[in-house]
Amino acid sequence: MNMKLFFTKKFIRQYRKLPQQIQETTDKQLGLLLSNPEHPSLNVKKMQGLKEIWEARITSSYRCTFQKDDESYYLRNIGTHDILKKP
Repeated sequence: MNMKLFFTKKFIRQYRKLPQQIQETTDKQLGLLLSNPEHPSLNVKKMQGLKEIWEARITSSYRCTFQKDDESYYLRNIGTHDILKKP
């Protein structure tokens, strides 16, 4: 199945503020999300207490949150661990 990525305006705004190296790592990790969502470096898991919102690891300090359906990932937020407090 060919999954697609969709980005919220908020995600794009947050992404643009990230350091260049984190942006490059994000691009790599999003490629993995599309090709192998179960890859261990992503550590994808459903967020506790929130329906239908998932998180994925970008680096040890950065995460992104998303929703998904059968065909798409809808990227919501990206940033340090703090974003997990307000998905």
